[in-house]
Amino acid sequence: MSAFEVLTMGRVGVDLYPQQAGVHLEDVETFAKYLGGSATNVAVAAARYQRRTAVITRTGDDPFGRFVHQALKGYGIDDRFVSSVPGLPTPVTFCEIFPPDDFPLYFYRWPKAPDLQIYAEELDYDAIRAAGVFWVTGTGLCDEPSRTATLAALEARKARKKQAITVLDLDYRPMFWESREQARSWIQRALPYVTVAVGNLDECDTAVGEREPLKAAQALHDFGVSLAVVKQGPKGVLAHDRTTAVEVPPVPVNVLNGLGAGDAFGGALCHGLLAGWDVERVMRFANAAGAIVAGRLACSDAMPTAAEVAELLAEGPREDIHA
Repeated sequence: MSAFEVLTMGRVGVDLYPQQAGVHLEDVETFAKYLGGSATNVAVAAARYQRRTAVITRTGDDPFGRFVHQALKGYGIDDRFVSSVPGLPTPVTFCEIFPPDDFPLYFYRWPKAPDLQIYAEELDYDAIRAAGVFWVTGTGLCDEPSRTATLAALEARKARKKQAITVLDLDYRPMFWESREQARSWIQRALPYVTVAVGNLDECDTAVGEREPLKAAQALHDFGVSLAVVKQGPKGVLAHDRTTAVEVPPVPVNVLNGLGAGDAFGGALCHGLLAGWDVERVMRFANAAGAIVAGRLACSDAMPTAAEVAELLAEGPREDIHA
């Protein structure tokens, strides 16, 4: 088989999302089950654009683990790099839905998440080197052995850094770390190996100690990052490629559940970068993809197709977004 166009590595789980909005978990009557986990959702989003996609992660040896494999295959994602860890349960995540901007998350990843049990010696380095886009997350650096495995995978990509797209999703979740300072230390260890870094203002602050978008982008460049993408929520997104800053406003949307928007943005970012689009076009496409998912309930199931993004972006003659 030819190389994967998108290969992600990191968190997986099962999202149990309420079917009622505006109520706390104790008052929810029904839930729906979806594939979840940031790196996995990005893989789903990329697969929606017909990209050959796989994910490196681990589940429990349990019914939810089997569901993960079924769901991945259903989305057309290769699951060969997904293995089980006996004795650890597949994580589940609950949320509460209070539109437009309050979506508390409750992670059940105890005693330890299987996706943090990825070992460096078990990685397929040929597949990692060959992937068009290799995507890792800050969460993958929060504990061992995943931390060492993530850094080893990035080291394997180093030789072809100029030719490859290696993305670090800054993905800071404070409950996974001892402190923000610890997270900053390990994220800064990873930054010199990547060509693209993407995160919101708080994640940029965690990574490089800067919340002002242009200063954050420059600080990321100082670590060797070629393209810095700073998401600013209602202010849109800033992308800087060392020479030019591009600011793209948000796409108006009636928000239902904002939790999957960042992962939709990530999958669309992978698609646009692989297509060779200019930075502004990539950002507009990714913004629109994120907006679509913010207007839907689920994360993985909500990821849009290229046609759906094109329809939202249609403000004149449509571009060929399949390029």
